[in-house]
Amino acid sequence: MTAPLPDTRLAQHVQQVALIDQHMHGCWLRAGDRRRFENALNEANTQPLAEFDSGFDTQLGFALRNHCAPVLGLPRHVDAEAYWARRCQLSEPELAGLFLPAAGVSTWLVDTGLGDDISGVAQFTELSGGRAAEIVRLEQVAEEAAQAPGDYAGAFEEILHRRAAAAVGTKSILAYRGGFEGDLSEPSPAEVEQAAGRWRDAGGRRCTDRVLLRFGLHQGLRLGKPLQFHAGLGDRDCDLHKTNPLWLLDFLRQSGDTPIVLLHCYPYEREAGYLAQAFNNVYLDGGLTVNFLGARAPAFAARLLELAPFRKILYSSDGFGPAELHYLGAVLWRSAIYRALQGFVDSGDWCESDAIRVVDLIAHDNSARVYQLDAGPR
Repeated sequence: MTAPLPDTRLAQHVQQVALIDQHMHGCWLRAGDRRRFENALNEANTQPLAEFDSGFDTQLGFALRNHCAPVLGLPRHVDAEAYWARRCQLSEPELAGLFLPAAGVSTWLVDTGLGDDISGVAQFTELSGGRAAEIVRLEQVAEEAAQAPGDYAGAFEEILHRRAAAAVGTKSILAYRGGFEGDLSEPSPAEVEQAAGRWRDAGGRRCTDRVLLRFGLHQGLRLGKPLQFHAGLGDRDCDLHKTNPLWLLDFLRQSGDTPIVLLHCYPYEREAGYLAQAFNNVYLDGGLTVNFLGARAPAFAARLLELAPFRKILYSSDGFGPAELHYLGAVLWRSAIYRALQGFVDSGDWCESDAIRVVDLIAHDNSARVYQLDAGPR
């Protein structure tokens, strides 16, 4: 970490604990311009930032200049111009080689459903020096099945089982394809056949058909491996009010024992915490949110610890694009969880040994159990 925490047993443990990053994406492999970089510091805007605006003038931008600058040999809080100039001296793989190992992550679970110009599982393993495994995106399976010959349902099942054989879980971006509101029951074979026919006739490119999305979710459930849902914060292509995970209640009642992991959650972290308490198979994380809240992340970390059982909270960064975001996810989480838990200890509400135990649960133990992983070094 760039700014050492106080010299307490809890602080030292938080600094050194190995993480399992249970949801993230690849990093860039090719250089780009400053506009691309600054756009990557904004989650919601799907257009280039306004000419007057800057991704550096955000909580994430300030956190980047604070924590990432020393990794590049610069002083903390260096100005944006100096940071960008130094960054341009290195290739994206060179940047990844600096930031990824420094995150202290033993295992990365990679959602491979985004783009061709970013690192895949094998490349990420090489760049990070850690282990990596795949999370299969269900909507990508649907789009592959639409291009396959013959029966759509059969093609979907074959592709899903083939890809999932070496993967540790699946993910849905239903939040971006209409949201959680409405019927999420399993459609009949006839409904699937008719919907697939319509979609294939239209070109079968981007799956937005509700019947086929529902079909994919239930195929993911049937697979039995953890199923991740994007929930809450995302770009403006998703209707935020329809990503409240409370809309998933009926689906969760049908979900059996398959682990369901609610990702990001902001501003619905309290609703997600309630669902994690209400259902044995529901989990949540704060990935992505911690990065974008920056200096305000400790308050968010404390809210995650309100209702959600501590064995139901997982660590992730949701890093994508600049390797700084994978690193920042770890650095800001360490700082946030320390500040939240140290407050509990200082007030006498918790003892320090319990705080350390909860750190281990969230950092790696819970993900190792949910995804059936070796937790790796402690």
